[in-house]
Parts: sequence; C-alpha cells; structure tokens
Amino acid sequence: MLKHVGRLKTNQRRLIVAYRTLPGEPDYCVCVTTENLEAGDHDALMKLVESNAGQVANELAEAMARTRLPDGSIMLARFHKTGKMGKFKTTEVEMTPNSNTIISLDEMNKAIAEQKGVAIEDLAIQNPVSAEATVQNEPTAPVETPSVEQPQAPQDGVLSDEDLAANYRSQADRMFKEAKRLREQAEELAPTKKKKAATHSA
Repeated sequence: MLKHVGRLKTNQRRLIVAYRTLPGEPDYCVCVTTENLEAGDHDALMKLVESNAGQVANELAEAMARTRLPDGSIMLARFHKTGKMGKFKTTEVEMTPNSNTIISLDEMNKAIAEQKGVAIEDLAIQNPVSAEATVQNEPTAPVETPSVEQPQAPQDGVLSDEDLAANYRSQADRMFKEAKRLREQAEELAPTKKKKAATHSA
C-alpha cells in the first residue's frame, strides 16, 4: 500500500498528490503530474513517496518541502516554480494505493474526515504554497526551511526533524551572538541610563 499515489479518472494520467485538499477549497487538491518530470526528478519523487518519510507524512508536500532534487534545489519549491504541479477537483482524481484498490479522492477525504471527527475543510494544511500560482505558472518564493543556511541533506535527500532542529539551534546561537554584538554597539553609541541606587544614610 502506497499513500499519495493516484491518477486522473478521465485519461489515467499518473499523479502524485501533494495536497489532498486546500484551505477554503475542500473540493480541490494539488498534484504532481509525473509524466512531465525529468528522469532524475521523477526518480527522486518516487523515492520520496516510497520512503518512510513520505509514507508517514500526512500530506506529501510536507516531506517534499524537506527533500532535495538531484540539482540540490528543494523539491516542493522547484516543482511549483516550474509548473510541475496542478490544481484538480478531488472528484477528478482517484487514489491507487495498490493494483487492487481504487478510491476517489473526494470519497477518501470524506472517510478521513469522518474518522477524525472533523469537517473535510479542517483536513487542509493552512497556508500551503500558493496553489493558484502553481496553476498559472507564476513564480513563487522558494519553500525552504526558514533559515539563513540550508542544512546539508543526507544521501537519501530527506532531512529528518533532528537535522532541522539542529540547524535551527545552530542559527539561533548565531543570531544570539549577533544580537549581543549589536546591543554592545548600541551601548557604545548611547549608553543605557541606569537608575542610581538609593543611598542609605549612616
């Protein structure tokens, strides 16, 4: 059983579902059309889908945002910028976790929502990378971990939570030192006026 794997009902084109549903648009999803990918990018995507990181991800986009392509770029950002992702109605997509199972994405979303006791609208990841920009092939800001420097990805291209946490801590240390240096410079320019301690009479 493989999560995130599907196809269009109309022409059987293979898809990888990045977002099963969208904020404010529960009837729409965002998918990668695999036939338009270069060989290296296709292999990297399928490797991610089949990996533990891909399978445990609630939405594949979460893992894509932490995975590098062969050229070193972040998968989610590159696929958005190059128009490899498209917005589809969930009724147009069917999931194919194995050769014997086919389920319409809208029905799957409904079942997941019922299992969790929430509305389908509540399944969406808030503030995903602009799906509208993807469809219109407009440039979007790269989706990378919010850091000055990207951590070095391991050989399988997937950054673990521990890797990201270590990177954030390292940057926090650098930012702390920078803040301390700026504070010292500010003190040199205009020393903070300290309240005089009250003197006690003898």
